[in-house]
Order: sequence, then structure tokens, then C-alpha cells
Amino acid sequence: MSASKRLLIAASGTGGHVFPAVAIAEQLSDYEIEWLGVPDRLESRLVSGQYRLHTIAVEGFQQKLGLNTLRVLGKFARSIQQVRHLLHQGKFQGVLTTGGYIAAPAIIAARSLGLPTLLHESNALPGKVTRWLSPWCSRVAVGFEAAIVYLPRAQTVYTGTPVRAQFLASATQEMPGLSIPPDVPLITVVGGSQGAVAVNKLVRESAPAWLEAGAWVVHLTGESDPDVNSFQHPHYVALPFYDHMAQLLQRSTLAISRAGAGTLTELAIVGIPAILIPYPFAAEDHQTYNAQVFAKAGAAQILPQDTLTSDLLTSRVLAWLRSPTTLAEVARNAKALAVPDSADRLAKLIRLLLAEA
Repeated sequence: MSASKRLLIAASGTGGHVFPAVAIAEQLSDYEIEWLGVPDRLESRLVSGQYRLHTIAVEGFQQKLGLNTLRVLGKFARSIQQVRHLLHQGKFQGVLTTGGYIAAPAIIAARSLGLPTLLHESNALPGKVTRWLSPWCSRVAVGFEAAIVYLPRAQTVYTGTPVRAQFLASATQEMPGLSIPPDVPLITVVGGSQGAVAVNKLVRESAPAWLEAGAWVVHLTGESDPDVNSFQHPHYVALPFYDHMAQLLQRSTLAISRAGAGTLTELAIVGIPAILIPYPFAAEDHQTYNAQVFAKAGAAQILPQDTLTSDLLTSRVLAWLRSPTTLAEVARNAKALAVPDSADRLAKLIRLLLAEA
């Protein structure tokens, strides 16, 4: 494959959009790749040192129509023209996008120039941009097979969702900064980037019973919890975040987590039983759809936040800790949902599309 192939990747905002795109880009090292993002988002620090980063001022549409809608529409129209100019002047031969509102101007601009576009959708319920604009894409790849029913079947393919390369590495790596005994159950709590405070409160109320049962807890609280220091114990470790999630999850006995597609993909790759508490304010409740895929496969239990109490959370975790057989079965079911070669599958799709262009 000639190194002259030029690909624009449009991925912005959250790790759920950016990390899969990075994993695909790593498989295309012989391509000239540039990045399309939004100012001051995750991609600014994650990819700008590796790929040339172009930014556009685009944002999502609000539910209610008003004067702000006209402002957003104006920015959206300008962003399409900006991306069209970038694609034309840069002589790009194709576009890869992982959804979100930045995908809209990228897809429309590529379509107007007759360039092939691959759209990857990680959620079981595809986002609005994916549902509206997927017919304009050359191919649509999905992280969950359940998403196919919402999209044009003729051009949609199941590939799974790529994970960072570290999740495919050896499970024997140590956890920097954490000293967890090797023979104790470990509960890892992943609150997610949004809405972690409610989960954090429930976990702190439940943790004493888990600790009394001999477990250790690593609680990733996020950076916006005002009560982060309200509970302390020698076997309870509270951190705002942890940079070595692959090693942490590989060591964990079970996880308590939100149900973002990226997090679920990582849980499946490692094969970790999970109690899922979907973020109830996610767009169109898409985290619940994600969680249901895992629950139906026997890879997780769902505990909706609006009916969850600390007593219920305590008892569910203790029941799993007391049943190694159940934990092993759920772990196997989680592992069965993994697609370890997802990044390679998507890179092959890109190569095929650009070869045909």
C-alpha cells in the first residue's frame, strides 16, 4: 500500500469516540493521517503530538428550537465548508469517523466530494448522527450486533469496537502505584466521566460490608465528587482516575461500572464480571441499551440507578464474591463478547474503501 494514501479521521470529545479512532490509526501506520477535532477537547492532548490536528467550531443541536438554534446552524454550515476545503486542499482520499456531532460535517463534506467514508458506531443504540447520515457513508461498522437493526443493512458490518493496545498486552503486568495483595478479591469501581457522584455515594455506603468480607476496593471517583474523602479504610483506595486501566482490570475480581461502550469493550476484552449502573441521563438512554447486550449474554447484571439502594448493591456484590463458580461463568460470557481484532478489521475496511476509490 502506497504511503501516499491520505486519511482524515474525525473523532472528538470523549474517550468513547477518540480511543477507538486512535486504535484504528495505529493499524494504518503506512497512511498519512490527519485529525479533525473540536478545540479544547480530549483530542487536543491525546493526538495533537502524533497527528496534525485541525479543529472546527461545531456543536450538537439542542432539543428546543430558538435563537440558539440559528447560531448552531450557522456554525454547522461553516464547518461543512471548512471540512470540504480541508479535504480538497489536502488531497485526502477518504474519511474515518467514530460518530458524535463532529461526524456530521465530515460525512456531508466527504459525500459532496465523492470521497469514501467509514463510520464506526460503538453503541447498541446508534446516535442520531449515525442514524441520519449512515446512508451517506460507504460503510458503517458497529460495535454491537444489536445496532444493525437501526441502520442500512446492506452497508453495515459488525466489527466490534477497538480498544487501546495496552488492553491486548499480557495480564501479568504490575499496577504502578497500587499495592494490592495477590490473593484477595478486588472490586474496581469505574464511575465514568459523567454522573459518577451518585454511584460514588452508593459505593461508599456499601464498601464496609465488602471490606469486612475480605475484599479490597479501588474506587475511581472522577474529579468532581465533593465527598471524595468522606470514607477511608486501609483496603479502600480512592483515586480520581488511573492511567493503567488494563492492568487494574486484569487484576480485578469484578467491576462496578457505568455502561459506556468503550468501558464495556474493555471489560469484555479482559473478561471481567460487571455490575452495570447505566448513566440515566445519557443521550436517548443509550447506556441502558449497551448494558442490556451484556445482561442478555450473561456477562453482567444491570442495576438501574433510579431504583438502586446501597443495601441492594451490597448484597449483589457479596453474592458474587461468595460464588466463585458464578464469577467464572460470567467472566467467560464477558470474554465471549470481545472482538480482540476489531482495530485490524476496521483498518482492512479502510484499506478496501480507499483502494476502490
